[in-house]
Parts: sequence; structure tokens; C-alpha cells
Amino acid sequence: MSNNIILEMKNITKTFPGVKALENVNLQVKQGEIHALCGENGAGKSTLMKVLSGVYGYGTYEGDIIFQGKTCEFRDIKQSEELGIVIIHQELALIPYLSIAENIFLGNERKKGGIIDWNETLQRTQELLTKVGLNESPNTLITNIGVGKQQLVEIAKALSKEVKLLILDEPTAALNENDSENLLQLMLEFKRQGISCILISHKLNEISKVADSVTILRDGQTIETLDMHKDEITEDRIISGMVGRDLTNRYPHHESKIGEVVLEVKDWNVFHEQHADRQMIHNANFNLRRGEIVGIAGLMGSGRTELVMSIFGKSYGKKITGTLIKNGKPITNNTVTQAIDNGFAYVTEDRKNYGLILMDDIKRNISLTGLGKITKNTVVNEQEEVMVAEDMRGQMKIKTPNILQKTGNLSGGNQQKVVLGKWIFSGPDILILDEPTRGIDVGAKYEIYTIINRLADEGKTVLVISSELPEILGICDRIYVMNAGRITGEVSREEATQEKLMTYMTRSSS
Repeated sequence: MSNNIILEMKNITKTFPGVKALENVNLQVKQGEIHALCGENGAGKSTLMKVLSGVYGYGTYEGDIIFQGKTCEFRDIKQSEELGIVIIHQELALIPYLSIAENIFLGNERKKGGIIDWNETLQRTQELLTKVGLNESPNTLITNIGVGKQQLVEIAKALSKEVKLLILDEPTAALNENDSENLLQLMLEFKRQGISCILISHKLNEISKVADSVTILRDGQTIETLDMHKDEITEDRIISGMVGRDLTNRYPHHESKIGEVVLEVKDWNVFHEQHADRQMIHNANFNLRRGEIVGIAGLMGSGRTELVMSIFGKSYGKKITGTLIKNGKPITNNTVTQAIDNGFAYVTEDRKNYGLILMDDIKRNISLTGLGKITKNTVVNEQEEVMVAEDMRGQMKIKTPNILQKTGNLSGGNQQKVVLGKWIFSGPDILILDEPTRGIDVGAKYEIYTIINRLADEGKTVLVISSELPEILGICDRIYVMNAGRITGEVSREEATQEKLMTYMTRSSS
């Protein structure tokens, strides 16, 4: 092995019941480089990194891991961290009711005489938060910050250890453009310090910006490794390797057939759940039409998720006031059950905590929102449940050997497809999608966009929240823009540009 190679993984094979996730995968990472790992959902990227970090311990896979010239047999994640390999998983693993400081140093406590030194803990936490650009108190509880900020806490936690090889699995998936750019600059700083990084990302523009090398996986096998400095590498070139074909258009063509107004939201106001005097949504007014795909754009903290969650059964907020009018008649969505009965569905941005029962199978997850359709005299018709799950598995192109597969064993993108399938089965009139393609590869994104278009063609109304402006521009008929809890603009598809949206996203009021 060359002296400048810090990591080599040879012929890694990993099998789960009924599926071979990795087959003779090879990977080399150089000292001080940013090495990107690309592939469709289910290609084996996260599985390979879990093998490397000891999540899947020695003896559960075949092949060799050589780190800094020595063959390693990691039996758990603690052993890999002791050598300086730190992984930040796509699905966050923080404890909600501990503070940021407690989460960062959990298992790695700062002690003096056997007692936790809280002064050092808080001081060091503040330094790490400053480094990752998170403006929060070290004493803030994790449950009181959004998923994007939680991602930055995970990164700060990784930096609290003696890192030699940092693995980041979709680190910017929950971040807005500014925070994503700050994180990419942070990775480049790590590179200057001699720290090696493995970056798993579906955002190919980020890979093109920071990566030195790219290894492409497809169906659990190594396809190729590309040198970003030597080869003529384009995003289309990477996509072709990932999906095994050329993807000429990332957004499917769609001719909208927009009908009458289905939903009007008038003078909507929402206050914070913990801080009763903090208003999150200010006099929001908007409408949605039948067969229309409407986007909500805004920076992190603009109030997009708080707005739609408060509408969906008041699942967020206190002192909620305003009027909902559906099909010309006032309605009340005081509970999630009532919202579902009124024809609403909400695909959450946080599928792990709020979208799925990870320990249950695909079949049960898909049927949850529509049990009344397959139940007679309080007894679920299991044959119908199987038929529904198989139908959704096909529609959503969920990569799994069968519908009895544990949902927690699926890749992040396939989990997202299960969430979407679950809500489609409920038969909504109004489908709210909060970051529907977060953590999903370009091929699967196209499939999701096609499904969204089909739902609109069937007369459904689709409301999409996305942090990716090209996505909003590519699929939406009309776009509302939010900043600081206020709707600051409304733009048609014909008028919309990234520059115009960004202007509204930074505007103080409408």
C-alpha cells in the first residue's frame, strides 16, 4: 500500500437476510483528501461506511480494512473512533432531552478528579459551535432545535474527537444553501489540516466543488473511481455511472391542468410551543388549487415547516388562530386524525422520528394511515394489506426483497419512498411534502417527481417544501416565499428565478 493511502478496503462483502448489500467492494482514500462516495439509494454507500466504522463489526462481513498501514478488525464503533475514524450518520443519533453540550461530550466527558468539568465542557462546546457556524447556547436542549441545526451538532460532536478520517453521510441534506456552503468550506479547512474526509452526497454540485476523487457504487459493487483533477468529470458523467444510463432531464416535463381553489388559509398565526410570547407565523395568507403543484421556499428558520405542521392537525405550535376554507367551506383541523379525515396528508422532513416505525415492516408502515380501508369489524384484512403494500412497493419502486423487510434496514431514500407510499394510500386531496427528496439520489428523485406529477394529474393538490431552489423551480407551478415567519412573495413558474426567490427569502416583510 502506498504511503499516502490512509485507508484501503479490499473485497468487502456484506449480506443481509435475502439480499447481498455489498459484493467485493474496493475503496482507497488518500491522506488529506476529500473522497466522495456516490450511488443510487440502496447502492451500498451507507452500508460500506458502517462496515468501516464498526457499526457492522468484524465477523459480520468478508474482506479487509487497512487503516494507516495496519489491518483492522473493528468490533464496534468505539474501536474505530479510538483510531480516529469518526462517522456522522445520515440518520441523526442525538438524545432529545439532553443539552447540546451533553450530547457533544456524551461518552467523551471532560472530567477533573473523576467529576465532569462543566466549565470546560461548556467552553469547549461553544468553541465547536462557533467552528460549525451554529448560533445556539450549549445549554439548549436538542428537542428545541430543528433537524438542520441537529446536523451541525453532530458535526461538532465529531470534531470533539481526535479525527483522522471523517465520514459524512449526507451532511448537508438538512441544511440551507448558506449553511451547506459553510460546511463545505469547513471540509476544505480539514483538508488543509491533513484530515481525510469521505463524503456521501447526492448533491453533485457539492461533490464537484470539493471532492478530489469519486468512487461510484451501483447495486452493491464498485463501478469506478474517478480523479476529479485529471479526468474530464461532469455531473452527467457521474450520474451515468450511478444509474447505468444517461439522464438527460432531471425534471420530467409536465403540462399542468389547474382547476378551482381547493384550500384557502387566511390570517394564520402560530406561536412557539415552548416560548408562548414568540410568534412563529405572522398572518399567513395563501391558497392552493386543484391539480396544482405549489412550492414554499425559504431559508432555515423561515417558518415553512412550522406553518404546514400547524395546519396539519395543529401538530406544531400554540395559540393557533386563523381560518381554513376547503372547497368553499370552513373546516377545523384540531387533530391529526381530523386533518386526515379532511383529506390532508403530511410527509414529514424527519422520517426517522415522525414518519416511520423503523422496527416494523414495510407492509405495516404503508397501511398505517389507511387502516380503515382494509378493516372490517375492527379486524385488519391481512390479504388486502399485503396487496396494498405490494402495489405501493411497485409504484414507488422500493428496493427490497419483500414487503416484510424491516423498514429500519432500508436505505434512507427507500425509507422516504415508504413514507410517501403510506400517505398516498390514505387517499388525500391535499398532499403536503416537506423536503420529499432529502437524501435521495438523482435517479430516485426523478421517480418522485414523476409521482408528484401523476398525483397532480389525478386532481390532487400538492404543496412542496424544499431547500433546493432548482427543485422548486423545476417542479412547481407557483411558489410562495417565506422569511421570518411571514410570506414575503408569490411567484408564478414563468416569473420565477433563483435570484428573485432569494430576494424574497431575505426580505423583511411583504
